[in-house]
Amino acid sequence: MTVRRPSTVAIAAMSTLLLAPGLVHAETPEPLHVVALGDSYGSGTGAGDYQDGTEGSCWRSANSYSELIATRLREGGRQVELTNVSCSGAATADLSRPFKGEPAQLDTLEPGTDVVLLSVGTSDVDFAGYGGRCVQADCAGEPTRTVVERLPEMGRDVAGVLDEIERRSPEAEIVLTGYGRQLTPGANAPDVPLDPICDPSVFTKRERIEGNAVASVLDLTLRRTAWASAEKGIDVRFVSPYTNSFSLEPTFAGHSLCEADMPYYRGFDALAPGQEGQDAVLHLNMSGQAVLADLVQRETPALAG
Repeated sequence: MTVRRPSTVAIAAMSTLLLAPGLVHAETPEPLHVVALGDSYGSGTGAGDYQDGTEGSCWRSANSYSELIATRLREGGRQVELTNVSCSGAATADLSRPFKGEPAQLDTLEPGTDVVLLSVGTSDVDFAGYGGRCVQADCAGEPTRTVVERLPEMGRDVAGVLDEIERRSPEAEIVLTGYGRQLTPGANAPDVPLDPICDPSVFTKRERIEGNAVASVLDLTLRRTAWASAEKGIDVRFVSPYTNSFSLEPTFAGHSLCEADMPYYRGFDALAPGQEGQDAVLHLNMSGQAVLADLVQRETPALAG
């Protein structure tokens, strides 16, 4: 039996047939729809390179952890559609209403949203104002107790936001992020250049101890809120610079202000001419946002590189 090779014409004809519209479907992966909501830690206040029109208001940085994650995924070949509406100063109530001239953040959510990155809570207890009081006067004692007493209500309000996100985007994986430890609770690191905020006249020993206690209880409140919401069936995970609300993740350990010459938080350097001003003090810098992006990606399968 003689086996004849197909002619060039036959091969071309078969190729044309196989490639005809409707016969071959090139599978194009659906883009990953990501929405970033929240406050200054989410917007990247302090990390530089701000989007046009957001300087002095929302301070939305191209170096924020959500923007970095989207960029990394795109560079790895994934299609990502990021809607970043996070805004400095936003509290939980501000997510559902116009804020600083921008539409309500929650209105950006859609049924097809895949991932929601959420950083919110500190503005509910005026954590920035508390830090300002530590710098300008004395925050030990009653000011500390006032913040701690407001944390349970903050937790309930954050839980309400998680409920609303799940209602609007029932298929989304929600990542609630923590804030970490801005200042070392101990003595200044010796023999390294430190930010002027580290002077003992700015943050006294007692203020450092109490301020870090507030940071830990804040983290624990958010952690428990995420756990409780997850138990109700909401797809939420808590990702924080803390491992257990008291000890820092290895990647964040040693990088609070005053304990190293490479902190991940802004100090009084933010007050220098041409910088953001007080809005950025005690906020993550560009390096801190990058490490937070690493942590979020590591803990979130949908965002794995």
